[in-house]
Amino acid sequence: MSRSVWGDAVTFAARLLGVPHSQEIGIPTPGKQVAQCVELPARKSDWETDQECRNVGGVSHLDESKTDTVYYWMFLPVDYEIQARSSGTPLLLFLHGGKWSNTSAELATVKASSLPRLLDTPEFAEKFPSITVSPLCNNGSSWSPSQLMLLLDHIEKNYKIDKRRVYVSGVSMGGFGTWMCLNKSPQRFAAAVPICGGGRPEWAERLVNTPIWAFHGDNDSVVTIDNTSKVVDAIRNAGGKNIHFTVYEGGGHSIGTQTYANPMLFDWMFRQSLEKIAP
Repeated sequence: MSRSVWGDAVTFAARLLGVPHSQEIGIPTPGKQVAQCVELPARKSDWETDQECRNVGGVSHLDESKTDTVYYWMFLPVDYEIQARSSGTPLLLFLHGGKWSNTSAELATVKASSLPRLLDTPEFAEKFPSITVSPLCNNGSSWSPSQLMLLLDHIEKNYKIDKRRVYVSGVSMGGFGTWMCLNKSPQRFAAAVPICGGGRPEWAERLVNTPIWAFHGDNDSVVTIDNTSKVVDAIRNAGGKNIHFTVYEGGGHSIGTQTYANPMLFDWMFRQSLEKIAP
């Protein structure tokens, strides 16, 4: 697609979304989150996620005959150009929680939640070293690992990414999505951080080699802690050596922002690469 056609498409999408004019041109600005969109093969149904869970490493469940418009926030680190001239920049996929509809109000809500909210603060953004992609879950259903892998492909084709350092993290429904992305493509991610989500113990054999740091509150009444503890125990029993589990004593479901605000988390995550597993 030419630059002019792409610009027209993004401008039209931005108007639908109510995105400010400065964000219409589709050219991300280092240190800022900018609204973007891409056409990707459509989901076949709202139940795709459950089907993909049951088909370990299995079929895509996407409809190649039509497309979904996937909206997302794109963050470039302030030193992206410097990183791009060397080994490339890390890439983090952030998955929000909740089942939201595909509207401008909901896209704004994504930006106001946990990690994207922190990325909107200059002090946090100035030090954050990774491209961060924060998509809006299409059609208010749960996450599609197949579609998310295509979104990562799109980012990797258009930016200088260090493919040894691709990460995934999410909160609540996004925590479930994080586990599902690992199950879909465990070889793609250098590390994962699922927060108050859950996975299936039968995935453990596929996840033993991926560094994972999971978080949950033991007083979470929305997604109970056993959703995380069962899969963590299964990975450990399968021989996983780099699986960490932090439990917030008395913690409820709203633990995302405080988790991402802990610099130790990102110190650990960005040390991980597909060539070297760091303690």
